[in-house]
Amino acid sequence: MPDGRFIYLRWEYVDRSRVSFHHLWTANPDGLGQTIYYGNMHPGTVMIDAKPLPGAGGKVVAVFSPKHGRREHAGAITLVTPRRGPDDLGAAERISRGEDFRDPYPLSDRHFLVARGPAVLLMDIRGRSRELFRLPQAWVAGAAQCHEPRPLAPRPREPVIPPRANRQQSTGRLVLEDVYAGRRMEGVRRGEIKRLLVLETLPKPISYSGKMPPVSFGGTYTLERVLGTVPVEADGSAYLEVPALRPLFFVALDRQNNSVKRMHSFLTVMPGETLGCVGCHERRTRSAFNSGQNVLAALQRPPSRIEPIPGIPDVFDFPRDIQPILDRHCVGCHDYDQRAGGIILTGDRGPVFSHSYYSLTALGYVSDGRDRLRTNLPPRSVGTSASPLMQLVDASHYQAKLSAHERDMIRYWIESGAAYPGTYAALGTGMIGGFPRSKLDTADQSWPSSIAAARAIQRRCSACHDSSMPLPRYLSDNLGLVLSNPAMDDVRIRFSRHLMFNLTRPEQSLIVLAPLARQAGGLEICRRSGVPSPVFRDTSDPDYQRILALCRTGQRHLEKVKRFDMPGFRPAPAYIREMQRYGILPPSLDEHTPIDPYATDRAYWRSLCWRPRRSG
Repeated sequence: MPDGRFIYLRWEYVDRSRVSFHHLWTANPDGLGQTIYYGNMHPGTVMIDAKPLPGAGGKVVAVFSPKHGRREHAGAITLVTPRRGPDDLGAAERISRGEDFRDPYPLSDRHFLVARGPAVLLMDIRGRSRELFRLPQAWVAGAAQCHEPRPLAPRPREPVIPPRANRQQSTGRLVLEDVYAGRRMEGVRRGEIKRLLVLETLPKPISYSGKMPPVSFGGTYTLERVLGTVPVEADGSAYLEVPALRPLFFVALDRQNNSVKRMHSFLTVMPGETLGCVGCHERRTRSAFNSGQNVLAALQRPPSRIEPIPGIPDVFDFPRDIQPILDRHCVGCHDYDQRAGGIILTGDRGPVFSHSYYSLTALGYVSDGRDRLRTNLPPRSVGTSASPLMQLVDASHYQAKLSAHERDMIRYWIESGAAYPGTYAALGTGMIGGFPRSKLDTADQSWPSSIAAARAIQRRCSACHDSSMPLPRYLSDNLGLVLSNPAMDDVRIRFSRHLMFNLTRPEQSLIVLAPLARQAGGLEICRRSGVPSPVFRDTSDPDYQRILALCRTGQRHLEKVKRFDMPGFRPAPAYIREMQRYGILPPSLDEHTPIDPYATDRAYWRSLCWRPRRSG
């Protein structure tokens, strides 16, 4: 940039769509002052390859590539004028006449070099272009393309911003002027927010897929760590010390520790940096509000240290931390024999998730960020305040009398993204119908038991279960459901493979219980003309046995491949390879040597934490 800052694309997905927010940010060369330049409120465009226009008062030219971006970052050549703030849609002006251009380089404030397939073009500010160079046809036949055109000419050097990060420190400081100053704070009264929950989005050591499973069903893409809380003063200010060089975000909590407003981005403070913000999602074109006081209340004391929450794990693991609470208080009514309200809260395993985890998250009992395109949400629309589950564990729901600690366990599990595993070692393992390379794995559909069961389901169930109320035929049959942001009222949610197949107790699979006569131990849910009409009179029916055989085959397969919460689980070879490459696991590791995935993850995260340089 003309003032010495860097401008870059930042792709982020903190409790919102993982494929829609990739916008322009700036920072000093030493990492200080990271801030949005343009677009972070507006999903659906990859804004990349930005460069400043000479003598144009801060304008930049960039490629705006549609949606999640096209190959080689091809898109529309676009001018961005930042004077009206980072959220003004009118600040971006498309100048190209197509969306297949790349790598703009400004020669002046009116002319640009651009690449397009095998050619380099000169484009003017009206989008008119003229070809300057084209690769030889033999190269084009080999799929060669032109990239990054540059003039071999001198240009003035940008100012050099002196480094100000203090690398002898391990922390920085954050000053929040007024938590009530911001967008979409309607209905939030002064004095209502008492503290900030500090969370950290945790890096993955490896990724197998662009989908969320098994971390979540349509929700968080990463694990989130609970660091603790800091107080908010009566004037809405907060002053806190935070670990440097770590991606942090915040939730404003009320007196009952319920969420009021949630941050859907992250910030990073450099060592020794003091970073300030006006409020929660405040408009960047407005200056700080003058309250008339000389000094913020929070600045009249030393910075708050983040206080861990007693008895609360920093990284939640649903089977370890939440399922025991459900077993004690909920399963008595929400098992397969009763299914009160049609909800199952047992820890029995489905093809990817436990039945309880899927029920709570997919059926809308937990309000997380989902994979939504929306941002800048109203108060109390995400987290514990918007989660029906919290109203069911407040001692008013029948015999569910949870202790305060148990309610807090559920509370902070929700606020930390409501993930299923507590380790990234779960990635790429323990699933039937996972998503390697973002494609649904349907290898199970060739199993003989799958073929036989699919035919039985077609024979006995398709008369009622047509496309308006489909049933899965295989353990990997996703019914065409889009995982990115499925509608909660989509009938396929309730008939999902994640509920129909029980791979812990196959005979408790809903796909065999629902059509089985009650006198034979079934649920007899199936009806004709509103009258109960069991499909299977007893368990000796050959088609019943064929469908049950599929569930048992899935059980045996899962016992062989192991899920993260099963005895004998071992991370995938690729996870072990990467942890060895990072120096976390020893280079020579016997295949029978046990690996603690939770300890391994923690060692990996510690290895990325900033450690001050020691002089001498």
